[in-house]
Amino acid sequence: MQRWHDESKQKLLSAPSEFGVFVDMSNMKPLPADAQEVLKAGQKLYKEKGMVRSVVIINSTILKLQFRRLAKETGIYDWERYIDASSTPNWEEVGISWIKDGEDPDK
Repeated sequence: MQRWHDESKQKLLSAPSEFGVFVDMSNMKPLPADAQEVLKAGQKLYKEKGMVRSVVIINSTILKLQFRRLAKETGIYDWERYIDASSTPNWEEVGISWIKDGEDPDK
C-alpha cells in the first residue's frame, strides 16, 4: 500500500487539473489498520491533485463496506464509488457511467 502511495505521489505531479480514475482492486483482501491509514492519505492526495470522480472495482461485500467507511471518514465518498463485481454483472459500464456522467451506482 505504501508503494502505491509513493508511486501515486510521483505520477500526480504531471496530472491534469481535473481527472477521473478507474481502479480494479478485484483481487484485494480487506486491509489491516496500518494499510487503511495509507489508503486514506492516498485518497486525500488524489482529491487534492484534481480527481473529480473515481470508481474502485472490488470483489467482496466486506471490502466494499470497508472502503465506503474509509471514504466517508476522509470525505472522499462524494467523489468515489465502490462496485462489487461479484454482484454487479455490468460493473465496467456502471463504473464508466459514474466517472463520465456522474450516474451514482449507490442510488
